[in-house]
Amino acid sequence: MKRWLPLLGVSLLLAGCFGDEHSDLKEWMRENSEGLRGRIDPAPEVKTVEPTIYDAFSLPDPFSVSKMELAKKGGGSGIAPNTNRPKEVLEGFDLEKLRMVGTIQQGKQIQALISGPDRNLYRVKVGNYMGQNFGMVVSVSETEVKLKEIVEDSGGDWVERETALTLDEAEQKK
Repeated sequence: MKRWLPLLGVSLLLAGCFGDEHSDLKEWMRENSEGLRGRIDPAPEVKTVEPTIYDAFSLPDPFSVSKMELAKKGGGSGIAPNTNRPKEVLEGFDLEKLRMVGTIQQGKQIQALISGPDRNLYRVKVGNYMGQNFGMVVSVSETEVKLKEIVEDSGGDWVERETALTLDEAEQKK
């Protein structure tokens, strides 16, 4: 009898595991797994890309002054900034940071009053330079200063661009 007692206890424990205790869970699993496939789609094919050799030696160096020297010798568009002249004070500032705040007229010559980011006031007349793009003043009126800038285009050639600095609206109302 002592021998059969442990065997009886194990059989009772195993009988408890096979009951209908989780029948609702088993039914839900059976319903939800009916339409499932046991297959995973294959990975897409990897396309091979042919490497391109980058030959930078045949392209002009965007950081060299060779384009500027070429323009001085007459190559390219023929337009080039004059780098031999001394820089003027207003060429040290971005044109966007300069403001026209008024004009002064002496005889027939009109000079514009330009306020710099350093809060100083500067007189500008035709022939002066302003901004960091070699901008030369070509005309001064009571409401604007017209400039002709020399900038480098995407091809590395120098081109002229016209721009204007207008009288600050707050100053016009005074």
